[in-house]
Amino acid sequence: MPKGYWVAHVDVHDPAAYEAYRRANAVAFAKYGARFVVRGAPQVQMEGHTRARTVVIEFPSLEAARACYESPEYQAAKALRDPVSTGDLVILEGCEG
Repeated sequence: MPKGYWVAHVDVHDPAAYEAYRRANAVAFAKYGARFVVRGAPQVQMEGHTRARTVVIEFPSLEAARACYESPEYQAAKALRDPVSTGDLVILEGCEG
């Protein structure tokens, strides 16, 4: 079964307040088997537009990735993130093989 991924591009406007989101999201991520592949590492913009921070999170399946996003645990964490950041997020299925 292919894995599921979150790919997010984020601008953080209040790093101190964003830490509360990072602590809160750990509950949902543990529940749904999330694993960070990229978490705000240095990046080089080669084409197009993006934001200051890129995050890639791997889940056991596309269904787990969607369920995590829709979960009450993640939505509570997201409520902490929304006022202090701007971002784009896609959930996608990985390739097998």
